[in-house]
Amino acid sequence: MRLHRLSVTAFGPFGATQEVDFDALSDAGLFLLHGPTGAGKTSVLDAVCYALYGAVPGARQSPGTSLRSDHAPAGTYTEVQLELTVGERRLEITRRPAQPRPKKRGGGFTTEKAQSWLRAYDSGTGEWTALSRSHQEIGEEITQLLGMSREQFCQVVLLPQGDFARFLRADAEARGKLLGRLFDTRRFAAVEERLADLRRVAEQQVREGDERLLALAHRTAQVTGGSVVDERPGEPGLAQAVLTQAAVARSEAREALDIADAAVSAAESRQATARRTLDRERDLAVRQARHAETLRRQEALESGRPERDRVQAMLDRSRKADLVAPALSLRADAERDHGSARSAREQSLGRLPAELADEGAEQLSARERRLTEELGGLESARRAERRAAEITRERADLDRQARADEDILQDAGGWLSGWEPRRADLATRIEAAQEAAARAEHLAGRLEPARRRLAAARRRDELAERTATAESRLTAARERRNEAHERWLDVKSRRLQGIAAELAAALTPGDPCQVCGSADHPAPARTSADHVDRVTEDTAYAAFTRAEEDRTTAEVDAAATAEAWAAAREEVREGAGAEAGPSVDELAAEVEELTLRHAEAHALAAQTHGAREALARAEREYENRVAAQRDAERRVAARTSQREALDREQTALDAEVARGRGASASVAEQASLLERKIAVLIEAAETVRHVELTARRLKEADGKLADTAFRAGFDTPDEAAAALLQDGEHRTLQHRLDAWQAEAAAVADRLAEPETRAAAEHPPADPEAAEAAHTSAERALREAGSTLAAVRERGAELARLSRQTDTEVRRLGPLRAEYERVARLAGLTAGTSAENERKMRLESYVLAARLEQVAAAATARLQRMSSGRYTLVHSDARSGGKRAGLGLHVVDAWTGNERDTATLSGGETFFASLSLALGLADVVTDEAGGVRLDTLFIDEGFGSLDDQTLDEVLDVLDSLRERDRSVGIVSHVADLRRRIPAQLEVVKERTGSAVRQQGTGA
Repeated sequence: MRLHRLSVTAFGPFGATQEVDFDALSDAGLFLLHGPTGAGKTSVLDAVCYALYGAVPGARQSPGTSLRSDHAPAGTYTEVQLELTVGERRLEITRRPAQPRPKKRGGGFTTEKAQSWLRAYDSGTGEWTALSRSHQEIGEEITQLLGMSREQFCQVVLLPQGDFARFLRADAEARGKLLGRLFDTRRFAAVEERLADLRRVAEQQVREGDERLLALAHRTAQVTGGSVVDERPGEPGLAQAVLTQAAVARSEAREALDIADAAVSAAESRQATARRTLDRERDLAVRQARHAETLRRQEALESGRPERDRVQAMLDRSRKADLVAPALSLRADAERDHGSARSAREQSLGRLPAELADEGAEQLSARERRLTEELGGLESARRAERRAAEITRERADLDRQARADEDILQDAGGWLSGWEPRRADLATRIEAAQEAAARAEHLAGRLEPARRRLAAARRRDELAERTATAESRLTAARERRNEAHERWLDVKSRRLQGIAAELAAALTPGDPCQVCGSADHPAPARTSADHVDRVTEDTAYAAFTRAEEDRTTAEVDAAATAEAWAAAREEVREGAGAEAGPSVDELAAEVEELTLRHAEAHALAAQTHGAREALARAEREYENRVAAQRDAERRVAARTSQREALDREQTALDAEVARGRGASASVAEQASLLERKIAVLIEAAETVRHVELTARRLKEADGKLADTAFRAGFDTPDEAAAALLQDGEHRTLQHRLDAWQAEAAAVADRLAEPETRAAAEHPPADPEAAEAAHTSAERALREAGSTLAAVRERGAELARLSRQTDTEVRRLGPLRAEYERVARLAGLTAGTSAENERKMRLESYVLAARLEQVAAAATARLQRMSSGRYTLVHSDARSGGKRAGLGLHVVDAWTGNERDTATLSGGETFFASLSLALGLADVVTDEAGGVRLDTLFIDEGFGSLDDQTLDEVLDVLDSLRERDRSVGIVSHVADLRRRIPAQLEVVKERTGSAVRQQGTGA
């Protein structure tokens, strides 16, 4: 990799565009990069790193740190452009970080996204070809071409001497971290971690398997009641012990099952015998009890025989009396009917006149026929009377209708007389409302724009005051920012002038200097009266930062307020001839007048619908009134002729009614009187006939009853009535007799049974003793069955546990073998196993090999810088309790002793660390695939060298040109300016730093 040209704009301390011609600097082979503290020497290296990787080295890439220069104008973009050759390709990289820029419209700022460009030079056409604008693609392309990450590039190309001085004195752990970053040994550490994880997983699996085996063993011991195996998880004999325990438990369970089976068979036999004995005794006891009960029932039948004979005699007489019962019932019915007829005749004869009380049925019927004929003659008079009443009602209806029609005619005539003036008034109201609606619409179109202009005028006046205030705040903020900036620059300049004294204040006798690395401090600088410390500088910078933020906020506020004010003024001027537009009072008066006129017109226009509805209702009322007037006139003419016809009909009806009513007040009253007389006569004749009939029936029933009682064997009808039983009483006596007969038959049948007679001949049965023997046998059978079930369940559980144990042992075998293999590899890579004699981790072993290569490459230059005195060697020895592999010692050829690098002096430490850095660069370059690093930078550390050593170091650096390399030295040492003619000077100015090239012909 060779750098050709670097261009930076608004980057770090550089406010304007600065260009560095590395081709001109590289022609000399060795060039010097110098300038005052804080001028921007390191920023040149940061720009190279940022162009390649899109980030600056180390802590300078912390969040919140801006790469943009504070000296750059607002419209200038921060940009870095680097031209370089990698391999056979010439490339140009341009990068812009994310940065604020002024908005294209209005005030304030917006954030511009980060951008990148990658171009390649075509030597055939002599033109640049665009390759990519993707950050990710460009980063991957550069990393692949260089073969190094950003951290490796900063360690190999931008050689930080302070880091390597610490590397010389660091312990093995610190060296391991640095070498791990440079050589990217994370894959070996990942192998260690992976093997450790695999070992933990395998160990956990084996332990879980052993715990499951122990759990099975505990469960087996619980089932058998035996002891648990003595082995613990992880012991090799655990599986065999658990298998043996399971086999013994299975054998014992089978033996116990055979014993329990035999006990159950014996208990079943005894229980069956006891059951048969119990059934036999129970059956004998039942038959003996049956025979004793039958004898008791036979004795009860014999004692009830006289009562049975009496009941039988009563039933026989009742059957004879049943033959007389119909005649008795017939005679009772005839007597009852005759009494009822006589009572009815007495009542009906009491309603007749006295002269008719002794009349017979025929005389009463003849008188009833005469009255019926007289009633028939009144029907014509009744119809005439009903029609006369109807005519009276019709005349009343005609009079009522006449009065109603007269009212209608008067009302219609009065209303129709005022119709034309009313219609003209409604038409006038409609026309006025329509005109008001048009006027209201026109005023509404003028009112809304006037209101908007009034609101805009109020905003305009308010924003005018806010704009003036914002401008005042912006002017004050700019002045405060400029004052704070000048104050900070002054404080920073004063601190840089006394920085040497500040660094000297931190020196401690015997400790190396932070600048040159020397442990000797012969003449430390002293602070002057006007020296300021870092706290004062930070306070000034913080004040400047706050002032800058206030100024930016004020600019944004002022721009937004001015933009709103201009928009309000433009809105007010719409339609106005004046430059500034009308005032708020003028616009308010105009809005008030338009609002009042619009309200009046709108209120009048709102009456349009009501006026139209009123006109429509009036027209419908007019039509209804005219129609009602015509109908009333037609009805008046019709009623006159109808009234004359009713008068003629009324005269004829009055004559006919007078003839029919006689002495009564009306025909209807006369007809009602005749109807009541006819009804009384009919009823009286009927009752007389019914009495005669019932008397004949009673006489016939008496004769028939006497004859029937004699034939049935009774002397008188009363004797037959006394022997007659009611249905319920007869059924009760018959049921008693039937029950006696059924009981006698049942007792005879039971006494004839052979089993009953045989049971009576045996001794009394004893079922209680048989029941006790059977209960004892059943209890013994249940106990034997429970024992058998428990033994079977225990056997099944032991068989299941044995199968699980066998499965677990088979599964655990491969896991244990895998664990032993992985544990051996993990212990070997972690440096904890006995096979790893040096107790080195895998990553430490790889880093030790790299460190040995670095030490060998560094020794080649260290011997020349130290005139052959010192040699760097790698040591595998352990230091205290730490692991071996990353030790680094120096061999002093003058004494022949090997000692720690921490014993070197400041100057010796510098060229030792420089040799180490150059050796590390060679090794990393080879590790990166042989990519040539034609440009290197060495940062500080030359101030601790004497003249002779400095010459030897410069000779070594100058010899790098043999490999076609150019080396840039970053240093404050004044003597180097005389020794190195090619120089790149960084000059610090108030408007931003600038670069100048000397001794290069540029």
